[in-house]
Amino acid sequence: MRAAKPTKPTIGPTVPGARARILLTAHELFYRDGIRATGIDRVIAESGVAKLTFYRHFPSKNELVREFLEYRHRLWMAWFVDALQRHGGNSKALVPTLAEWFGNGDYRGCAFINSVGELGETLPEVMEITRRHKQDMADAIGKLLPASRQRKRQAMDLALAVDGAIVRAQFDQSPEAALASLERIRKSLLGSGRSAPPPAVRPMRS
Repeated sequence: MRAAKPTKPTIGPTVPGARARILLTAHELFYRDGIRATGIDRVIAESGVAKLTFYRHFPSKNELVREFLEYRHRLWMAWFVDALQRHGGNSKALVPTLAEWFGNGDYRGCAFINSVGELGETLPEVMEITRRHKQDMADAIGKLLPASRQRKRQAMDLALAVDGAIVRAQFDQSPEAALASLERIRKSLLGSGRSAPPPAVRPMRS
């Protein structure tokens, strides 16, 4: 959710026309350059709509930020669930799934963590959407794990490790160390034996 490239899923917004262009443009600019660094005038110019049209769909920047995060949530979760299944549908899928994302040239970390860092308490909806996004991510991870009384806790632990890997991959020269650490944590939490080397990071296919 450049921003549509972190995953390149073949899904789009459910609304046609000018609103879609505005949302997709904001999605790209907010993810790539940051929310505070991206003014409304730039979104209007790059989406090719009139100012009146923009404000008809999004009365304020805050409203656009909320829609950006909701769209990003749907986009990213659709890719994440699909990628986990493509890579085996069990906990071993976590590392190659993230390697797929980290290998994209437009990777800029987690849009939700970035947004919380930028906006903090100034827009409470950002915190609410982020908490929901992270819970949905943890739930998707939980579905990869064997049934047990510890599954919910293990899923939350792995989700926290995934967030750590996402942040480290954002500033390291290479994501390999983050992926290797995540795999060690996964093995330690689940006691699933000897670790395989993390997969090579390759850009995702368009």
